[in-house]
Amino acid sequence: MSAKLLDPHPIARQALALAVGLATIVSSLSGLSANEELAPNAAAVSVLKAVRSCFPASVQVAGILIPKNETAVRPERPGLKVAEVLAEPGQNVTAGQALARLTRPEGGTIQVSSPVAGLVSRSSAKIGAMASGKGEALFSIVTGNEFDLVGQVPSSDLAKLAVDQTAKVITIGAGEIDGKVRLIAPTVEPNSQLGQVFIAVDPSKHLLVNAFGRAIIKTGESCGIAVPLTAILYGNAGAVVQVVRRQRVETRHVEVGLLSGGQVEIREGLSEGDVVVARAGSLLREGDPVRPIAIEASAAH
Repeated sequence: MSAKLLDPHPIARQALALAVGLATIVSSLSGLSANEELAPNAAAVSVLKAVRSCFPASVQVAGILIPKNETAVRPERPGLKVAEVLAEPGQNVTAGQALARLTRPEGGTIQVSSPVAGLVSRSSAKIGAMASGKGEALFSIVTGNEFDLVGQVPSSDLAKLAVDQTAKVITIGAGEIDGKVRLIAPTVEPNSQLGQVFIAVDPSKHLLVNAFGRAIIKTGESCGIAVPLTAILYGNAGAVVQVVRRQRVETRHVEVGLLSGGQVEIREGLSEGDVVVARAGSLLREGDPVRPIAIEASAAH
């Protein structure tokens, strides 16, 4: 009769297998629980995609309005005295119109007339004052209503300007008007390193002599990646943008360029389509879990 071999530890082996199975199930459940808790506990952030956009490059100029054509009116001889003033600043005059009467030392009077038709912009004529053919003019007559906005710009910006570049000019009393670069000074002032630029403005509006104005001259265009200004954080290390990948925050160092309409040009550090935190904040850290909520770019302003 053959002997039958018996396993002395069947119960122990069954218990071990059961324990391993339970551990696997518990481990699986634990992992599922952790994933489920990630979304509810993560901070909700507004995000948008980085897009391509074009930014106008420009130079800003501040200055005063100077008449392009202005005629100075003086008597032909010295030693005359103003007896009567017949025209005032702000008055339109015609060619040949009498502007003042002057008395001669030897007696009698002579008349000073306007050589052109236009607007009297300035006058030094006062009764009893002396007048001569040199020095300050008795009257200044503006013709044609053509004006230049004359301003100064740094030498670094002067190199970006060219004749016939378009400009938007804002002046007192006339609002926004069209302009165009007419003349650029060939030299700069040595101490300030500023150079003059003359911007011809649209003559269809009434303009005030010596009125303050400012102009934005379009010098070119740069096209690249754009994000809202609110998406940029500035620190000691420079500008950064917070990007969301796989529902976690990544911090990207970026090189910023031009600014227009609340949008910033990103020259390096981002690609088109990257998901960016619309309102970057110091409370978000590298690797933080987040729940991204997509918004329109206009809503980030």
